[in-house]
Amino acid sequence: MQQAVFIDRDGVITRDPPHFAHRPDQMQFNNGSIEAIKRLNKNNFKVVVVSNQSGIAYGYFIEQEADRFHRLMTEELALYNAKIDAIYYCPHHPNAKVKRYRLNCDCRKPHTGMFEKAAKELNIDLKNSFMVGDRKTDIDAGNASGCKTILVLTGHGLEEFRNNTINYNHVASNLLRAVDYILHFSKTINIITNRKT
Repeated sequence: MQQAVFIDRDGVITRDPPHFAHRPDQMQFNNGSIEAIKRLNKNNFKVVVVSNQSGIAYGYFIEQEADRFHRLMTEELALYNAKIDAIYYCPHHPNAKVKRYRLNCDCRKPHTGMFEKAAKELNIDLKNSFMVGDRKTDIDAGNASGCKTILVLTGHGLEEFRNNTINYNHVASNLLRAVDYILHFSKTINIITNRKT
């Protein structure tokens, strides 16, 4: 089975604008996020984006615009030899203005539906994987899925950190520093495991 790093999109990989990001001109990568993804690629981690996109439910944009945003993001990353293996997003919200998206689904974080789907489709070992996010919902979803969790201080992360209500395994200044921790942690575990065998 594969190890993966699940990553929230807005505020972690890309900058979180004042309004829901969906237009190409709103896409800006956070400092270090491209290099972070490249490092995960080089170390054979699956890179999986898991993102709540309630802007669809509220009618601010449509799924096709989200898909276009994601295509642009992956194309930009490819220019730097960085790759995302899969992108999952939830368009639902219990209070959605668009009726067909108004439901309490199992895919919207902190629920674990996106993680379970990725695990099945990509043969991922959730217990040996990681979740990196900037919100409590990200960390709660990662914990519930059995992943190790890292709160980053970009996006909403600093505010969440100050609230001190999140049960995470590690805190990092940004995605690149989170990947440094993941690679060090995984190397240490491998050394310990090899010593035991």
